[in-house]
Amino acid sequence: MNRPMVLFALKASGDFGAKVAEQLQQTLGEHEEREFEDGEHKARPLINVRGADAFVIHSLYGEPGQSANDKLCRLGFFIGALRDAACASVTAVVPYLCYARKDRKTKSRDPVTTRYVAQILESVGADRVITLDVHNLAAFQNAFRCRTEHLEAAGLFVKHVAPKLNSDPVVVLSPDLGGVKRADAFRERLERALNRSIDSAFMEKKRSAGVVSGEAFVGDVGGKTVLVVDDMIAGGTTIRRAVEACAARDAKRVLALATHGLFMPGAEKLFRLPLLEHIVVADSVPPFRLAPELIGDRLVVLETAPLFAEAISRINGGGSIVALLQG
Repeated sequence: MNRPMVLFALKASGDFGAKVAEQLQQTLGEHEEREFEDGEHKARPLINVRGADAFVIHSLYGEPGQSANDKLCRLGFFIGALRDAACASVTAVVPYLCYARKDRKTKSRDPVTTRYVAQILESVGADRVITLDVHNLAAFQNAFRCRTEHLEAAGLFVKHVAPKLNSDPVVVLSPDLGGVKRADAFRERLERALNRSIDSAFMEKKRSAGVVSGEAFVGDVGGKTVLVVDDMIAGGTTIRRAVEACAARDAKRVLALATHGLFMPGAEKLFRLPLLEHIVVADSVPPFRLAPELIGDRLVVLETAPLFAEAISRINGGGSIVALLQG
């Protein structure tokens, strides 16, 4: 018999949480978030959670008024409050996981912040973490000692782009070597959807002290539709380099598919690239940094609430996440 499920969304993720709750035909659990004059705060559930499986939705991107650090702290404190209120289990539902890029030492005495985030969430009592398309899946899985569920937006991207490709020759391009496996998994999924062969390509990218370099390009994109696949867009440099490299090699058109659209200052330059037809992202991070008049119809934001809702339902009911991702 399943334990009762309670679903919460902290205020900064309230809109996304409401969409997930609607998919689950649930109401969000009442809770209090109180701010104190000195900047401290408290959060607590206002309903009985004893013996229940609690799911807390909170996407950990920085925004005006709340940094990623603020959100991480609030999530941790609320998880702790739920455990103290005798929840049977607590799952952190984190569409965008902060610090996932700092997953290894690249310089002497570097921090491995991904692991520190895992330790914070585990220390307050998180039993499971659900997230979407982390930067480095192996590093994510190895950082946590609690259970993890890694969801993928690839199925949403395939469903969106497949009808737009017609019979054009298509290439899936990874804009750096670290993303080759991600791009290849997407390519294989797209091949199954289209029932035809899709070519692959990749670029060299080196980053040091914020400077990106590397000129090697492997693959033929001439006269073809190129799908640039990445996990996120921050400043836009990686995608811009990919589009410019495709333009220099006579690609027909380019679409960029990146799960998390952070769109930091400088990313607006992407919308001035004539060859870049569309940028497609998930709604794990709202595109609040972009001016609507700049975007026009060139940005597509895909909803992930149904994916998260189905994952939560399967976890609570003992269903298969593997089957969800394969489907």
